[in-house]
Amino acid sequence: MTKTLNEIQLEVDQYINQFKEGYFSPLAMLARMTEELGELAREINHYYGEKQKKDTENEREIQEELGDMLFVLICLANSLDINLETAHDRVMDKFQTRDKNRWTLKAKGE
Repeated sequence: MTKTLNEIQLEVDQYINQFKEGYFSPLAMLARMTEELGELAREINHYYGEKQKKDTENEREIQEELGDMLFVLICLANSLDINLETAHDRVMDKFQTRDKNRWTLKAKGE
């Protein structure tokens, strides 16, 4: 089942709002996102870089780390009442107008 960003934001909001603590402060969520980004970087380095995992390290997946980052990003957006679909539309408009000639287009069939 495919979910829209709005549906995902609502799902996260319903999950968080069942707890008295609610959302963390934006600064705390930014710190958590930075922590998750470090974990994602570590996994990418293990899979695509020269640094192999130690035998004592747990096996994790890039997908899981991206999911963790997405969850925190959604929490941050929700706490600031930011609609991520609107944010996405704005950034895509920016790329399609300001940066439309920045990259070399592929030929048809490439």
